[in-house]
Amino acid sequence: MLTLPRKKFALEEYHQIIASGVLREDYLIELINGEIFEMSPVGFRHASCVKKINYLFAEKLGSKVIIGVQDPIKLNDNSEPQPDLVLLKPRDDFYANQHPTPENIFLLIEVADSSIDYDRNFKIPIYAENKIKEVWLVDLNQNLLEVYQNPQKNYYQNIKKLCSEDSLTLTQPEVITISLDRILF
Repeated sequence: MLTLPRKKFALEEYHQIIASGVLREDYLIELINGEIFEMSPVGFRHASCVKKINYLFAEKLGSKVIIGVQDPIKLNDNSEPQPDLVLLKPRDDFYANQHPTPENIFLLIEVADSSIDYDRNFKIPIYAENKIKEVWLVDLNQNLLEVYQNPQKNYYQNIKKLCSEDSLTLTQPEVITISLDRILF
């Protein structure tokens, strides 16, 4: 098998490429470990699930969080993914001068159907490596919620799989219990 050399990009180079117009801001792309990846198009079920989660957290947490929907986050100097939803620590500037970083994130959520393998096997280890405390992966194919907690080097020590009959307690920024039938189909 022939392995071709790849060009890795730093975050600054990535932003320069976008600013130059080579890659437009409306392209569905993200920078992960220095490589530019094209993101899967968002289907109806995916979009609906993101809206349901956004509505649920806005209803339950209000001004205690800033909810980022499909916005970039800066993990390090060569990774700027665009998770489906993040619960962020409130800031007066609403992150106007920089993208949120791991220490700003209470919870990160990915919703996946066609991208399930990419999210589970590629992005989640990178989130662990960058110390995102809690990640949820909504698996639309299996109608499950995977909860990842306690990040180690490039994996999460605690992983739970939950279904629509289950409920889940979120502890940050405050304790709330969520019935998963409000999220899962």
